[in-house]
Amino acid sequence: MSKVAVVEFEEYGSSVRRALDLIGAAEVLAQQERIMLKPNVINSSPHPITTHPDCVEAVIEYCRECSLAEIVVGEGCGERDTMDAFEMLGFCEVARRQDVRLVDLESEPEITLTQPGAKFLPEFHMPRILEDVFLIGVPVLKAHSMAQVTLGLKNMIGVCPARHYGGSHYRKSKLHCSNNSELHEAIVELNKYRKADLVLMDATVGMAEAHIWGPECDPHVNKIVAGFDVVAVDAVGCDLLGRNWRKIKHVRLADGELGDAQNVELLSG
Repeated sequence: MSKVAVVEFEEYGSSVRRALDLIGAAEVLAQQERIMLKPNVINSSPHPITTHPDCVEAVIEYCRECSLAEIVVGEGCGERDTMDAFEMLGFCEVARRQDVRLVDLESEPEITLTQPGAKFLPEFHMPRILEDVFLIGVPVLKAHSMAQVTLGLKNMIGVCPARHYGGSHYRKSKLHCSNNSELHEAIVELNKYRKADLVLMDATVGMAEAHIWGPECDPHVNKIVAGFDVVAVDAVGCDLLGRNWRKIKHVRLADGELGDAQNVELLSG
């Protein structure tokens, strides 16, 4: 049974703390030497298209209270220079205030991993820094025009260097393959190489129809979601968007392979 915390949003500090406390995150974080937070910074558009910097700051503060680990914030922006996007969205100010390092995953040294039997990613060029960090995904709750949803699993596309996976119109376009079905399979293969160790999802607003355009959820979802099982968190996220996770191919394929979407214990408080 995968435990997923779903708490009402009041403000980021207290709500993030409640969600992480419910899943017992402090004990796990206390054992880490290096922690990376991976938000969704697809471009320089403000929240809810991208993760709110206040949400990331709340996670940093929680980690600091229970761990002596080095903390970094890493992303590979999908549509523009990552550090420019960090600056425009307020992440640089958070980094200065919290004394954490911002990492552009596009410029990090990389390693090449292989996966026998993989159809779309038989090898994967991964930023080396991801080898030895406890990875906290901090996605936003969004529908997606191709993948149907972009939550914890899809958020990992940001770690893929554009020099290998970019195209003429989008810095990660090769991963989006030639059709939507292939995109779902590529997401699962990517997460088999590296998935988040913990997910704290900013579900305070929600994008109802797509990831970079269209209406916000009405009413706003007003939740913070957390769990160690990214597949379980994504299943809950699908439900918050009014979608059946069994009809989202990458979540369905990941169920039983990368986590458990069918046996989820919801925690609230």
